[in-house]
Amino acid sequence: MKNYFYNFYKAWQNLIKFKKLSKNDKQIVFYAETSADWAWLDLIIEHLSKLNKKVIRITSDPNDDYNSLKNVFYIGYGSPRTILFNTLDVKIFVMTLADLNSYYLKKSIHPVNYFYIFHSIMSTHRVYNEHAFDAYDTIFCTGNHQILEIRKTEKIYGLPKKNLEQHGYARLDSLINAKRNFKKLSTNKKKSISVLIAPSWGVGSLVNNNLDKIIQILIGSNINVTLRLHPMTKRHYPNLSNQINKKYQSSGKFNFDSNIASVTSLVNADTMISEWSGSAFEYAFAMEKPVIFIDTDPKIHNPSWQKIQIPCFEEYTRSKVGKIISQNDLDKIPEVINQFLKHKEKWSSIISKLREQTVFNIGQSGKIGAELICKSLDKKN
Repeated sequence: MKNYFYNFYKAWQNLIKFKKLSKNDKQIVFYAETSADWAWLDLIIEHLSKLNKKVIRITSDPNDDYNSLKNVFYIGYGSPRTILFNTLDVKIFVMTLADLNSYYLKKSIHPVNYFYIFHSIMSTHRVYNEHAFDAYDTIFCTGNHQILEIRKTEKIYGLPKKNLEQHGYARLDSLINAKRNFKKLSTNKKKSISVLIAPSWGVGSLVNNNLDKIIQILIGSNINVTLRLHPMTKRHYPNLSNQINKKYQSSGKFNFDSNIASVTSLVNADTMISEWSGSAFEYAFAMEKPVIFIDTDPKIHNPSWQKIQIPCFEEYTRSKVGKIISQNDLDKIPEVINQFLKHKEKWSSIISKLREQTVFNIGQSGKIGAELICKSLDKKN
């Protein structure tokens, strides 16, 4: 309770400080709802700094590592944030938060250029809400599929055309760099097979569909298992991680990764097991390793998604970056993993080629994003 009141006071204090900044000092503002959002924003900010552009960070996360730094304002999740959004007087506002203007976070009474940065490579019309992107002025797209989907959405709903930029995907670029710099395990030691299980959240999540059975099958086949839960799963089931850890830690084959931004578990895994999670494509494209997709019900947050009449990226790409396994065939998982390992080079080649065809500006998203923001700022001035 003490922390609540302290954070509430700090949020109001920061709101006042932010409003006192001159317009020149807050032309470019980035917002993170949680500290994890910076994984999609940091590369652009770094390149803006190289271009001598001042950037203000706003965060709602009380545990954000940036909170103690200059030009960072903690604003919380309550009324100070709502007021900030309603009264923003900046030129460019950048975030990964969808559904602007749909709920209580509204567009400002002042003219602001709203930039949206995707935190997933997946399609725009099924896993997001129906009007998730209607309020944005500029959208940084990860690949051509998102441009086609948004343009079709604008046409069907009679929306004005947005600025759709060929940006790329910062999280992927960061993972590729991390993989390149990561110190690999000693090749002198025989490394046993390791699998990362990364469920999505919601009805179709592995958490609700045979997660226990999958872990048991893997451990029973002498395969090391690392489990990484989605933040929304952790929010809805706060005790789940402790329950699972307690159940399997004595096997010596189970590890729980509480850090969703962790690179270690990704690099060390021979494959990932998921269902409809966007992280599966991040893993495949960054590590150039195939994924096992358990065929659960797809994640649908837009019941009207079929209006767009475009197949979803996550639907037609899963079979290209791995294998889809029915819930009736879970016992086949160990054999599929062995086949993956036998044909590592083949899978690496297939996945890297698909990555180049699918994602814009591999390795350049930070630079491209910063340049596009500067170009937009110059137009406004």
